[in-house]
Amino acid sequence: MRLGGVDLLRTIAVFAVLYSHISYYFIDDLHSPWWLLDVVNKGLIEGFKLNNHLSFVGVAFFMILTGLLITGSVTRHSTTHFLGNRIGRLLPLLWVSVAAAILLVKLHINGMFSPQDGIGTVDAALSFVLGGFFLKPEVAVLGVTWTLTVQILFYLYCVAARPLLRVLPGMVPLVGAALCSAALAYNALVPEAATVPMLSKIAATMPAIFVGQIIYFAWNGIVSWPWLAAAIAAQVGVVELATETHAYWAGERYLWTIVVVTVTVLVLAKSRGAIASSPVVHWVGTRSYAIYLLHTLILYRVFELCVGWLGTTGAITAFLVVTAAASELAYRAVELPANRWISARLKTREQRDRA
Repeated sequence: MRLGGVDLLRTIAVFAVLYSHISYYFIDDLHSPWWLLDVVNKGLIEGFKLNNHLSFVGVAFFMILTGLLITGSVTRHSTTHFLGNRIGRLLPLLWVSVAAAILLVKLHINGMFSPQDGIGTVDAALSFVLGGFFLKPEVAVLGVTWTLTVQILFYLYCVAARPLLRVLPGMVPLVGAALCSAALAYNALVPEAATVPMLSKIAATMPAIFVGQIIYFAWNGIVSWPWLAAAIAAQVGVVELATETHAYWAGERYLWTIVVVTVTVLVLAKSRGAIASSPVVHWVGTRSYAIYLLHTLILYRVFELCVGWLGTTGAITAFLVVTAAASELAYRAVELPANRWISARLKTREQRDRA
């Protein structure tokens, strides 16, 4: 099943993430007004009752799309092909972005995304495998990469649950919800010294991916409606538990936010109109991963350098232009060649195995 609206949904997700970090920066750090913040606050936050700063909106889009697009892939391909393709596509640009973030911190151009003033050798090495998020206190040289831990764990879970996906697929999101609930309960009940805060963040975010998986099941007629209803109820239960245990980080509107994003995905995922197929939407959709990884490395310094000359709106425009240029370079020089190289190696290996 081809989904013509995927790039459009990725574009919406990208702009939601960009807006979220701009909003946090202006309101929490600069304490500065901007006309776009007022427009979004009136139209989306007050109007649609979404989280402040549109927090989690963009992430929810990306997570639901992950569940929707990846579930079928894990059943169609071998474990080696699936993991090699998925994790292999994530890692090259992740490593380049983390290296750039470490360099900017070492040069005192950027700061950390956690309380530390700088980053040591061990913490830098851990950042390349996302290990810094599991430390106490957390060490984050590139904060947005925490979402990749959720996606990679979902990939590994799907591989482990492959027999269940083929025999009783409706159980997969139910078991996933049980595991997420157990992680939330563990951090809520054990002494603080024994907690792993990142587990709660992962468990609170994973329901959005399972919502995407449930949509995949429904659209392909894989699971009956009673199973779908049970799976949806299980995800709602996890989100409610995460809200009660304060696993979310920007208010208590996460369930409603996921509902709004889910409805948007249902409406737009199959769209094939002029907007969904436009060159701009296609460009943003295909470069969305690069934009996601790089934009926080660019936002703060570019804004500081440009705001005195160009004003607030001009400085944000400059940030968007620099981010677009950096993302295009990263896509063409790293992401696309790495993807082609990995795909060629996997294809060669499969041909050799068949022979």
